[in-house]
Amino acid sequence: MRLANIANLGFKELSSLSRDTVMLLLIAYAFTGAIYEAASAIPETLNRAAVGIVDEDRSTLSTRIVSAFYPPYFTTPTLMSPAEMDAGLDDGSITFGLDIPPNFQRDLLSGNKVDIQLNVDATRVSQAFTGAGYIQTIVATEVAAFMQRYREATALPVDLALRMRFNQNLDKAWFGGIVELINQVTLLSIVLTGAALIREREHGTIEHLLVMPVTPFEIMASKIWSMALVVVGATVASLIVVVQGLLKVPIEGSIPLFMAGAVVCSFSTTSLGIVLATVARSMPQFALLTILVIVPLEMLSGGMTPRESMPQIVQNIMLAAPTTHFVTLAQSILFRGAGFDVVWPQFLALAAIGMVLFTVALGFFRKAITEQG
Repeated sequence: MRLANIANLGFKELSSLSRDTVMLLLIAYAFTGAIYEAASAIPETLNRAAVGIVDEDRSTLSTRIVSAFYPPYFTTPTLMSPAEMDAGLDDGSITFGLDIPPNFQRDLLSGNKVDIQLNVDATRVSQAFTGAGYIQTIVATEVAAFMQRYREATALPVDLALRMRFNQNLDKAWFGGIVELINQVTLLSIVLTGAALIREREHGTIEHLLVMPVTPFEIMASKIWSMALVVVGATVASLIVVVQGLLKVPIEGSIPLFMAGAVVCSFSTTSLGIVLATVARSMPQFALLTILVIVPLEMLSGGMTPRESMPQIVQNIMLAAPTTHFVTLAQSILFRGAGFDVVWPQFLALAAIGMVLFTVALGFFRKAITEQG
């Protein structure tokens, strides 16, 4: 009867979830809109930055500098007066304002040092930092080419053959979409499992379970497999429809192997969700605890920033987190086409962490329902 109890209780959880409109909307957004936004909404490289130029020289050199700004890094420059440039920076219509002074070309040809003023809207931090360097390079290149009457191409004794692997166009969407999908697997598996347990407590149905011929192991196992099934199913759909279909991200490795890793990771994270739900006494408390756990798991697991850039003590501590191994596993499979012979250590680590978390969660859950009873 034990397997039958686990199955029947799991179907009850799925039925309850199907009537929870808020949770269904959360799942739909997490595996569609959130992934698309992470892939395309916040580019890490300069993209169509607005430039206003005050050309007080109107010379051949200043015209060359103006024409050197073009998409996709910058929009077509807008020629304006100094007052219009100040107004554009104030209202946010331009990010960079370049002021070329009068007699700029004449002073250069006379051997004098000339300053060009670059005004930057530093509230747009990512564009301001990157764009200022781009503009400096563009101006210096055009001035050097003009002064030499030709564009110098220095022949170096060593030729660097640059080969971009796995992401030839350095497209940030390829990385952002996959990383956000990995993060959603962790987030939703914790939230759904914990919310299912909190919902039982708030609706009073936990008392009904206590008088039924089921064990705490069966109750907890049913919640884990049912919520993990929802997360894994949504992950498959998102990987095919959003990542491969909408974002056009090529998948190098085996999708079934990645999904096997997602199943093992979901076993760990759903168990963690049970632990948080037994500690919390209400849904608001559970939400606050989830934030405290999710943020470090996502920020320090190696998905957003390389683990190698973190302090060694943080790297060692995060080896106990399932997300650290899942991020390594997922990126190796989806980005680099790794097989099981490469990622088996991550599978083993995820399974070990999952067993520990499951054991801890079972202990907490037994204690919680004993106090409830």
